[in-house]
Amino acid sequence: MNSQAATARMMLPVGLGLGLEPALLIGIMPAVYGYFFIPNYPSDIATVNFDSSGTTKIGKWYFNHSFMSVGLIGVVSACFVGYMLGQLFLG
Repeated sequence: MNSQAATARMMLPVGLGLGLEPALLIGIMPAVYGYFFIPNYPSDIATVNFDSSGTTKIGKWYFNHSFMSVGLIGVVSACFVGYMLGQLFLG
């Protein structure tokens, strides 16, 4: 989870071996980003501690925190844009 480059290096050859088109592989590259999912990165913890308004917090449950929705929207959007750019440049 903490090494997107290692995940991509391992999974992209598998995708090519399965016959997936390169534009699709470019589109799914942002999906290896997972720092927002489990708030274990120091900047996430610092953000929660520095927020004096109390709106940025890790919820009662571990997977209920302020970074989930923003992270999911960002990854889904980046996958869509990456796929469109892959289609545009790789045809």
